[in-house]
Amino acid sequence: MEHTLSTAAAIVVALVAVLHLYFLVLEMFLWDKPLGLKTFRQTPEKAAITKVLAANQGLYNGFLAAGLLWGLSLGAAGAPIKVFFLGCVIVAGLYGAATVSRRILLIQGLPAAIGLALVLLSR
Repeated sequence: MEHTLSTAAAIVVALVAVLHLYFLVLEMFLWDKPLGLKTFRQTPEKAAITKVLAANQGLYNGFLAAGLLWGLSLGAAGAPIKVFFLGCVIVAGLYGAATVSRRILLIQGLPAAIGLALVLLSR
């Protein structure tokens, strides 16, 4: 059972990391392109004005992904690192839900919360 939980935790943590790498690409490189405009429901004018801020957000998402991948690379010894970075993702999801859209909690916060629960249960 413990092996199954740790495998499930690793899969979910990896998915959260990939999701944040996707956010990095969207925010840093596709913000003012058709996919970015559609994803973030923006006009080209607004995207042009906020492009530098979005790139900064994307960079932070990259740091979250890097931390999660770092934790995964350490196996069981990386549990505290995974807990920390999943906690960061959850806080970011809560803040985004409170300030931008509740969808952020489902898209960003829920997968991280599931990953956190699995990491903690697999210890």
